[in-house]
Amino acid sequence: VQLQASGGGLVQAGGSLTLSCAASGRTFSSYALGWFRQAPGKEREFVAAKAWSGVAKYLDSVKGRFTFARDNARNTVDLYMNSLRPEDTAVYYCAAGPVRSIIYDLATMKYTYWGQGTLVTVSS
Repeated sequence: VQLQASGGGLVQAGGSLTLSCAASGRTFSSYALGWFRQAPGKEREFVAAKAWSGVAKYLDSVKGRFTFARDNARNTVDLYMNSLRPEDTAVYYCAAGPVRSIIYDLATMKYTYWGQGTLVTVSS
């Protein structure tokens, strides 16, 4: 299984970036696909995810600024990031995890596959 992330870079505050992740190596039906990030000196945190069913969840601080798009046919996920802030600076990781229960939390469930990170730097 491979998750290939791309799209990071340097952008000024208020700008936009799009991150993309291509998943391959298995079928991802019943899987959640998501994005996490880790800023320097901080723990990794959940950013956004979407289950196969279409249920989505976002980190509160990115709601209204980030949009998560999932293409089940192509096994790709995109994260459209607008109105970027310096505090969005981090290494962003895409991840995939099986949804094993009717009741689940996209932010805290176990993600078993991880892509390499892509660095997003937002300058003030």
